[in-house]
Amino acid sequence: MSNNKDFYANLKVQLDDTTIFPADYMYKFIVPTDFNQVQEVEELFNNSGAIINKKKSKTGKYISVSIVLKIESSTKVISYYKKAQKIKGIISL
Repeated sequence: MSNNKDFYANLKVQLDDTTIFPADYMYKFIVPTDFNQVQEVEELFNNSGAIINKKKSKTGKYISVSIVLKIESSTKVISYYKKAQKIKGIISL
């Protein structure tokens, strides 16, 4: 768990150094081709004004989900990543 804490602390520093908020931020996730997991990702960003694009892998085993969202702060960026990591089988890019 401390690795996650360190990762998010470093990410916050990097975002604050390189991004002027509010800004458009792109999240990229890979999820198994299971309707529930894709739906969970979409529900995470519902009512946020996000633009969501999905693309199946060549083998059809995974779906790539790209989300573009206007974000107010680095803390908000990280909060979405923390919520997403609870989805079974998700990979954050």
